[in-house]
Amino acid sequence: MSEVVDHGGSESAGTPQPSKRKAVKARGLGRLYQRDKIWWIQFSWRGTLHRESSKSTVRARAVALLRKRHAEMGRGRLIGPDFERVSFEDLAAMVVQDYVVNERKSLDRCKRSIAHLRDYFGTSMAPDITPDRVDAYICARLAAKAKPATIRLDLAALGRMFTLGERAGKVPHRPRFASIEVRNTRSGFFEERELRAVLAQLPDHLRGVVEFAHLTGWRKGEVLGLEWRQVDFNAGVVRLEPGSTKNDEGRSFPFAALPALESLLRALRARTSALERERGQMIPWVFHRSGKPIRSFHAAWRAACERADVAGRLVHDLRRTAVRNLERAGVPRSWAMKLTGHKTESVYRRYAIVSEADLAEGVRRLAALSGPPEPRRVASVSPVAARTSTEEAQFAEETSDAGDVPSA
Repeated sequence: MSEVVDHGGSESAGTPQPSKRKAVKARGLGRLYQRDKIWWIQFSWRGTLHRESSKSTVRARAVALLRKRHAEMGRGRLIGPDFERVSFEDLAAMVVQDYVVNERKSLDRCKRSIAHLRDYFGTSMAPDITPDRVDAYICARLAAKAKPATIRLDLAALGRMFTLGERAGKVPHRPRFASIEVRNTRSGFFEERELRAVLAQLPDHLRGVVEFAHLTGWRKGEVLGLEWRQVDFNAGVVRLEPGSTKNDEGRSFPFAALPALESLLRALRARTSALERERGQMIPWVFHRSGKPIRSFHAAWRAACERADVAGRLVHDLRRTAVRNLERAGVPRSWAMKLTGHKTESVYRRYAIVSEADLAEGVRRLAALSGPPEPRRVASVSPVAARTSTEEAQFAEETSDAGDVPSA
């Protein structure tokens, strides 16, 4: 495909124009012509004739538009003027549909990001969502005290919109939007006394939730959704079915090997059975509030932490604490990751979890390389041995002048 070349150069609106609908051939595929002083382009793409207005009386702009269409055809995808009719809402609808079709668990979070973006780009067309406007959006959100992590999720949703739009042929490409650095690495852990202090401040129906999360390291949503059919007392195993976890992989935890966890589950089973007999109905959930499932307990958790003098702690800190305990116990990371549901070791770096056992082993190997320290020898030195060479010469001269020294 030949490149279109402008032979006549740019022409202003005041330059005498050719007659109405006068066609001007350009080198390469396509041609330029006028309609009521507006320059149009015409070209063929896969056997179809396309005509498009440049919306300008300047011929050079029509030439640039024709070159742009040729470049799109060269990449094997003709976007054409449809791109200018794609709105923010069109792209947002594509993202929501993609999340629904693929049954993504973060659909609600994506919708919140779209709501944030809509406040700024809601009436914009796709060509108007440029990198500089995205930079302005970031500044506006920071000025509104939005957290950097939230802004980054919003930008990820916006980028996904353009990715899907490019894949569907609605936008020519995904712009390179700016990102934002997030420094929110947490290192919060619960020591045993702190955990007991928080448990003492929680209602009875929440204590089991916190203890279970602390012992297993499972996520809050996984714990709250646990049902009795997933607890096998005969095998001593509690299971999460595939698709019910964050990474969609199944998981099991052999609680019979951990007496504290087995005692907790049996106590909860006995309490639930008593309530079932009292009400004459089955209660499928392991953790419940008088037979009703627990959806959230943010307010109760925050109040308990404040009363226990550990304000600001998160429920997720229990998961981090469980991983640290596994590390301290010397459990291989491949085993620990299977128990807690971590798919990669990157989470250990993100949580800043350092294996104290590994550090101690490294120091022991360093000590072995250096070898045991040699004992320090302190030798007695006689006054004669301690003399310098000059003192020896003086001593010899003095003894020679004094004559023979009588023997003992």
